[in-house]
Amino acid sequence: MRVLVTGGAGFIGANFARLLVGETDHNVIVLDKLTYAGNLKNLEGLEKSGRYEFVRGDIADGASVRPIMQRVDAAVNFAAESHVDRSILDPTEFVRTNVMGTLVLLQEAKGAGIKKFIQVSTDEVYGSLGPTGRFTEETPIAPNSPYSASKASADMLVRSFWETFRFPVVITRCSNNYGPYQFPEKVIPLFIANALEDKPLPLYGDGLNVRDWIHVRDHCRAILAVLNNGKPGEVYNIGGDAEATNLDLTRAILKLLEKPESLIKYVKDRPGHDRRYAMDSAKIQRELGWRPEYTFERGMADTVKWYLGNRAWWEDVRSGEYQDYYRKWYGDR
Repeated sequence: MRVLVTGGAGFIGANFARLLVGETDHNVIVLDKLTYAGNLKNLEGLEKSGRYEFVRGDIADGASVRPIMQRVDAAVNFAAESHVDRSILDPTEFVRTNVMGTLVLLQEAKGAGIKKFIQVSTDEVYGSLGPTGRFTEETPIAPNSPYSASKASADMLVRSFWETFRFPVVITRCSNNYGPYQFPEKVIPLFIANALEDKPLPLYGDGLNVRDWIHVRDHCRAILAVLNNGKPGEVYNIGGDAEATNLDLTRAILKLLEKPESLIKYVKDRPGHDRRYAMDSAKIQRELGWRPEYTFERGMADTVKWYLGNRAWWEDVRSGEYQDYYRKWYGDR
């Protein structure tokens, strides 16, 4: 199979491209705009396989997308502006990329007659949970941030292409990812890097917001299962069954790095900060036979080890534009 991976130079997309090249016989085309969060170093070594190709391009540009769609059998759309804090500062690019970009991909994929289109979405489209229960595929969508609203909008477009055209789409919605190659604006790599430099770890509010964590490789294996056997028109929730408060997560990072909890700095909470997410993955486990392999403890230990062993990578990506953003967002909190 020839598979297009959009946003494949980013965190999850790069891990998925590596899975396809390393553990399947699929041919892979990565399409990425190479914004601040896209990094070709995430894909180093894949060219040796002879089954990998990189194309720089914008998913919202039909002229760039069209010739690639003519060459592939399936498309997996990871390309997205994905950081909630940035969406609060300026939602414009989130709507352009996440909504209009997805529409362009759908139109070009439908025109090319590809066999499957997978939209990689997020648990955040469901909004915030109370202290009990989990999101199921039937949970009503109720996004609370500009980022999650843009992803929910994209999901509705994807759904419409199934309901109206019977175009073979599938939507996956996953909980919070962590692991190698994650850009350090996200909490786990941010806190690892800050702790290693003995800088404060800016923890929102009371630190008791709860997230369900999944190692990126488990997420990628789930998407591969959907690519191979997922039913068109369906939604599949993906979770790691590893709920933790942000405070417990922070303490776990500090413990693994042997750093003091005095580095924790409580900061003003983020506007519209969802209190709790938790995913019910029973459907994908039952229908496609997928289950997470990483425990939270093993995954966190492996992740910290990776960042310790790849300091040049994260020091490089933390320079320039990222530092300007960091000062703007956290500077007066």
